[in-house]
Amino acid sequence: METAQASSTGLTEEEIKGASEWVYPLRAEIGRYLIGQQDLVDRLIAVLLVKGHVLLEGVPGLAKTLALKTLAELVSAKFNRIQFTPDMLPADIVGTQVFDPRAAKFEVKHGPVFANFILADEINRAPAKVQSALLEAMQEKQVTIGEESFKLADPFFVLATQNPLEQEGTYPLPEAQLDRFIMKVLVDYPSMDEEMAVIDVAANTQNVPPPKPVVTLDVIGRAQEMVNRVYLDEKVKRYIVSLVHATRRPEDFGLKIGPYLRVGASPRASIAMTLLGKARAFLEGRTYVTPHDVKSIAPDVLRHRVAVSYEAEAEGLDAEHFIKQILDEMPVP
Repeated sequence: METAQASSTGLTEEEIKGASEWVYPLRAEIGRYLIGQQDLVDRLIAVLLVKGHVLLEGVPGLAKTLALKTLAELVSAKFNRIQFTPDMLPADIVGTQVFDPRAAKFEVKHGPVFANFILADEINRAPAKVQSALLEAMQEKQVTIGEESFKLADPFFVLATQNPLEQEGTYPLPEAQLDRFIMKVLVDYPSMDEEMAVIDVAANTQNVPPPKPVVTLDVIGRAQEMVNRVYLDEKVKRYIVSLVHATRRPEDFGLKIGPYLRVGASPRASIAMTLLGKARAFLEGRTYVTPHDVKSIAPDVLRHRVAVSYEAEAEGLDAEHFIKQILDEMPVP
């Protein structure tokens, strides 16, 4: 079966192993600095491979900033962190024109968005104009300052975070803008054993030596091209589309949850599951996508694209509950 699938795309297992040989060293090196967040690390690498952006939600202190900063250093990428606040302006993100009195002309000053990896910390604290400026840059991969347009770096990877606890003084992202993120990942507390290991690593006053690069952006670029060649069987493709359509018209699939769902997932969800399924197969050293690949990433792809009705909220049910029900009840090929 593997031979047939490999020949369908011209991709062999040897090619996959050769192109992904950097994955294990990268995981191991991140593990020295980031304890107990292996699922988060794998998702960040997968999103990087498909040129997407990710939204992280979790309480402060769960190493969200450390995760992206460490990954940037390990792949020799330029990293910028932007702390969002209610008084920010779009120019604080993309840059502005500054008048030079000596030359008697305006010069362009680039903002922090001009980097490979951008940490948009607490994105829901910034007003709508600032959020839109960043989301436009994410979508178009360029920004306009004055009358000039400037291409952003390649790769350009945005990790946005938001704190689920505080709602005062925040500007929640609307559904249409949430849809721009290829996945939304929930970051949870570490286990007791993991937290004890965190103490061993971080509970000291000495600076930890910065990580040394283990892979270059050129190698990442070649891996991104290889991901596109991973084989997707027609049955797995139909499974992806069925999962997405079940969030829109659940009654067509025998699911009695229609009154609880207000908005289903967009076609971007089907595209995201396809790309991330291929990325996951690549990270596992396979030439083909399995239904398990799809199921493992489906909650992260769907949770911010499915909106529940008032009836569901009244019963204390969130989108996560219905996504799990869809995954449990939909037949797997």
